[in-house]
Amino acid sequence: MSAATDTRRRPGAANRLGVPALRGHGLFITGNLIDSVGNGMLLPLGLLYFTDVRGLAPAQVGLAMTVGQAVALPVTFLAGRLMDRVGPRPVVVWANVLSAAGFTLFLFAGALWHVAAVYVLVQAGINMYFTAQRILITHVTAPAERRSWFAFTGSLRNIGLAAGAAAAAGALTVFGKGALWWMIAVDAATYLLAAACFAALTTVPPLPQEAPPSALVSRLDNARRYLLLVAVNIPYVLAQAILAVLVALYTSHGLGLPASAASALFVINTVIVSGCSTVVTAYVAPKAARRAVTAGYLVMAGAMGAFALPAVPSLAFTAWTALVVAIALFSVAEILLGPALGELSVSLTPEAAGGFTQGLYQLSWAIGMVAAPALFTRLLEAGPLLPWGVEAAACLIAMCAAPALKTPNRHRRRKPR
Repeated sequence: MSAATDTRRRPGAANRLGVPALRGHGLFITGNLIDSVGNGMLLPLGLLYFTDVRGLAPAQVGLAMTVGQAVALPVTFLAGRLMDRVGPRPVVVWANVLSAAGFTLFLFAGALWHVAAVYVLVQAGINMYFTAQRILITHVTAPAERRSWFAFTGSLRNIGLAAGAAAAAGALTVFGKGALWWMIAVDAATYLLAAACFAALTTVPPLPQEAPPSALVSRLDNARRYLLLVAVNIPYVLAQAILAVLVALYTSHGLGLPASAASALFVINTVIVSGCSTVVTAYVAPKAARRAVTAGYLVMAGAMGAFALPAVPSLAFTAWTALVVAIALFSVAEILLGPALGELSVSLTPEAAGGFTQGLYQLSWAIGMVAAPALFTRLLEAGPLLPWGVEAAACLIAMCAAPALKTPNRHRRRKPR
């Protein structure tokens, strides 16, 4: 069955919601969902497990985790080289197996160097997975639906993370912290199940991009543009880290709100991103990816301003209203930025799908996630307005740079259907 026929036969509701053609992609969808459930179930609870179950000091565990994650940074390039040789599917499979091994070894880790070692494995698996996952999307989906698939997999990821976090919260509520041991065992099993789903996929590499006649000049220009994309991506990485690192501290310590405020904002974000990504990407977002990035960063800068509003003493009474508006704007910006940056990461240049460029792009994610806790906590200590102002400024700089992210002309030659 052709892609066109499959698209015409999609249910009307799915078409209206901007959902890509899902027939024949069951294993790919299941693998993505299970992988996200595994992430949501335990990654936020690693510190709790080693402090409350293993009895290690929180500050020392935090340092060991950071060391392990930092040691795993070069894995992005190793995964890229491996992907060039064997393709993205085996790399995604091995990434899940590596994460499963790391979480299994949680059960036997009792010293600080054990903590650092298991986090090297877990973070290496995560870095391998995301280095190859974007290219895997291009190997299992049609080019015309690429951005809609990035949006759809983003929705799946949010649903999986929320489901995993809800399962973990339920287990801890019912069984207490003693459930952490069993949750780790189950989590390792979910990564193996995701690996099995990805291993069974049938993939078809897309046709290689043609290099223009002025190959040398073009290659230098392509390298500059891709480095610009990596730089433009960093404010988005830091924004993503804000939900995990900054919001809980800011709402509870800075604004004096109950601890549940951060959880409520996370739920709002999950609902908006999971429910609206495909619709916004299909009908609202600009068709040119660079314009979607420009719009997304403008909205994200507005979200940072809304987050900062209650920190102004005379506007403290606006706390709940400002935070709800802020998380709504943040979610819209996430929908605009995520699929567009994902599309650009695999199509901006003829070399974009190569292992080195994908490793470089993923390195921006890895470094941002490692640096964000220290950066944002230090800024918050200096003043409650500073982290939001710094992130807003970074978003505006990225917004100004985004128009230079032009994809090759071949995309313009395709006539819309």
